[in-house]
Amino acid sequence: MYLLVGVLVIASLALILLVLLHRGKGGGLSSMFGGGVSSNLSGSSVVEKNLDYITIVVGVIWFIAIIGFGILLRQLTGS
Repeated sequence: MYLLVGVLVIASLALILLVLLHRGKGGGLSSMFGGGVSSNLSGSSVVEKNLDYITIVVGVIWFIAIIGFGILLRQLTGS
C-alpha cells in the first residue's frame, strides 16, 4: 500500500511539473494575465514533442495508480 501511495505522490508531482513546463498556446488564462506576450516559434520542436510524450506516459502511470488505489481501498474496507 505504501508503495502505491509513493508512486501516486511522485506521479502527481511529476505531472504538475510537466504540465507547467509546457509552452502556452494562447487563449487561456496565461494569455489573459500577460503570458501570451512571448514570441511563438513556428512548429513544434523535438523537445516539445518529447515533453508531450513524457507527460502522457506519466499521466497514464498516475491514472493506473489512482485505479489501483481505489481497488485497494475497496478491498480494505470490505465494500
